[in-house]
Amino acid sequence: MEIENVINLKGIKNNVHEALPQLHGVDPNGNEFSFTNHYMVRDGHPFFGICGEFHFSRYNCDEWEDELIKMKMGGINIVPTYVIWNHHEEVKDQFIWSGNKDLRRFVKLCKKHGLDVILRIGPWDHGEVRNGGYPDWLYGEPLEVRSNDKLYLHYVEKLYEEIGKQVHGLFFENGGPIIGIQLENEFQHAGASWEITTGTSDEWIPAGHGGNEHIKSLLRLTKKVGMNVPIYTGTAWGGAVAETDTVLPLWGGYAFWPWIFYDKNVKEHPATPEYIYRDYRYPTYNFDPTYNPKEVPYAACEMGGGMTVFYSYRFKLPYQSVDAMTNVKVASGCNFVGYYVYHGGSNPRGIKTPYLNEAATPKINYDYQAVLGQFGQPRESYYRLKRQHYFFKDFQDDFCPMETVLPEGAQDIDPTDDKTLRYSVRQKDGKGFIFLNNYQDHIKGTDKEHEVINLELDNESLRVPFSGTFGLKNEESCILPFNFDMDGILIKTATVQLITKVESKGESYYFFYQPRGMEPELALDSTTIDNIDSEDIESYGDHIVIRPVKGELTNYKMKSANGKKVNVYVMTSQQSLDFWKFNFAGKDNIALSASPLLADGNNLKMESNDSNVKLTIFKALKNPEIIKNMVKVDEDKLTETYEMEVEKVNFGYKVVKVNDKKMSIHIDTTPLDSSRIKDCLLEVDYEGDIGYAFYEDKLINDDYSNGRVWDIGLKHNVPETKDTVVNLTISPIRKDHYVKSDSPMAARSEENEGEVANINEIKLTPIYKFNLISLFN
Repeated sequence: MEIENVINLKGIKNNVHEALPQLHGVDPNGNEFSFTNHYMVRDGHPFFGICGEFHFSRYNCDEWEDELIKMKMGGINIVPTYVIWNHHEEVKDQFIWSGNKDLRRFVKLCKKHGLDVILRIGPWDHGEVRNGGYPDWLYGEPLEVRSNDKLYLHYVEKLYEEIGKQVHGLFFENGGPIIGIQLENEFQHAGASWEITTGTSDEWIPAGHGGNEHIKSLLRLTKKVGMNVPIYTGTAWGGAVAETDTVLPLWGGYAFWPWIFYDKNVKEHPATPEYIYRDYRYPTYNFDPTYNPKEVPYAACEMGGGMTVFYSYRFKLPYQSVDAMTNVKVASGCNFVGYYVYHGGSNPRGIKTPYLNEAATPKINYDYQAVLGQFGQPRESYYRLKRQHYFFKDFQDDFCPMETVLPEGAQDIDPTDDKTLRYSVRQKDGKGFIFLNNYQDHIKGTDKEHEVINLELDNESLRVPFSGTFGLKNEESCILPFNFDMDGILIKTATVQLITKVESKGESYYFFYQPRGMEPELALDSTTIDNIDSEDIESYGDHIVIRPVKGELTNYKMKSANGKKVNVYVMTSQQSLDFWKFNFAGKDNIALSASPLLADGNNLKMESNDSNVKLTIFKALKNPEIIKNMVKVDEDKLTETYEMEVEKVNFGYKVVKVNDKKMSIHIDTTPLDSSRIKDCLLEVDYEGDIGYAFYEDKLINDDYSNGRVWDIGLKHNVPETKDTVVNLTISPIRKDHYVKSDSPMAARSEENEGEVANINEIKLTPIYKFNLISLFN
């Protein structure tokens, strides 16, 4: 049975005008940042910001460059990073800016690879850091934190001075990459434990007071020490202070809330409203601005790129939840997305305090189930987001000015409703994109089937699909174009998602993919087409309809009525996850690979947990340079596949079991010195409460058990020896445990009705490096 959905797109006006005049900057080369009420403007053009949070002090500095390239390959164009106070001044008046804490080196690497930077300079950060980032010594000072207390501001100024020195000359006004600074975080909204008192008085750092005057005080200090940027930002959710005369308010959203279990009365996580389409020109769920939302662009800095496991809430983050949230936020009017965090890491050890984490979270592990993991592991969310990011960036000029239009009742859908189709439209002048989402957290959803969307435009009505109906698999989301101009050829409607476009030898190449559960179709305006080199088409009056073979890569060569040659590729969903667009030797290239591809313009590398990697290229876009060191292993009508193999590396090991919850792993780690090896992951499949990994007397990693295999990177945690011993201890889950304290003497002991702790399997997985080509060799 056909399910009809109707959305009225008539009479929609796109009122785009200049906004936030104080947030503006020009560099020495005339490059410029400014804002409209819908989006950021860069050099006179709409700019779609894609922020991937990466904390430099939580990652090994020798790996920063490859990880930044990996982020750029994933579509990131802005890197926000916390400058965490207690990572740099744990001991009063002793600042550390070397090694993994070398902020200047990190920012210069961002500049090298064309990535903009937003510094989140605090002084209070949160970020699951001990004291929210405050050093312990601040607790003992005669002052009031997060206020205009003179002594507090004195220490903040010293911190800002030190940060300013480290990045001197790297601001946008100097031609550097630092375009923004975040002042404070969640001011007058959230606090954190003073960890020095945790377990005794459990005292909390206040949310702060002083309102916008305090934020203005912090702004004055940043400028006083020479940190001038086009964009000052502030987190705005939950009533936090972020006035538009001072900062760009930033929003966000998480669907997994470990903090709600601080309330012991909460037993079950609710389905959240995060996956309901909204219109951010008006106040709505988790968006209650103090300003007129029609006059300020909706921008985000903390969309759940992951979420750390808290002790009281163990969960596997569904990686489909990440790109689904991006779909919903962008459909709702966001042109500036931000993931917290995009790249996981490890908490550094302290000088006086062993562990600089928040006590509710692991001591070392800050994997965060992020898009890129604690040791750079690409998650499914990395590949899923990449195909969205390419689209947002490559079509930002046309896309950013498009208005959000919701079907009637869209914002009123209950999160537990898995029957009603969730969709929204962004459009301008009768052209646009339909956003569909079939993901919802904390419920078991269903596939959508037999759906139809009717678009009621000013001058026409469009039916999607052109004929028949469409479906969408559970936990999938997608973006479908309508009245989309492919260099003169007009797509009236389509049930395939656009990823990107490249130009080569005067021809255009457009890449689409088939969303899972959806029959692929493109309906074209026949009056815009001279010819199509395919017999697999149908004509319906002024429409030509193409129905690509489901589950196969198909290609259509077209010529527009104005003479432009246009090539259309429609990929499978899996091929879209393996899709890479990259610049090498000044030319845009397209390839397919299941392994991470790292291109920096002059070098092309890959990473894999296999000693063999494959790269598939499109014959029509073949660049012999990128495959000259690879061997062809397969070819079909449209593509050629090449491979490279390196010699396998064997990390020999033996396991010495003490009991179910303790064992020693004796590992030959000498291969870590090999140029072929990026890292080696010790993979632990276990049951229990918390996993601890020690090398000698040092805790090198820990994990709150959530059912996922625990990865421990060895490269920067242990030496390269023939017999490196890593000791694993699993703290047990204790049934009905209690403390026995009925002794007449000073004695207590723990009693329980049984324990669960078991190490099921140990694996060692090398991560290989492949240098495909370098222009300097």
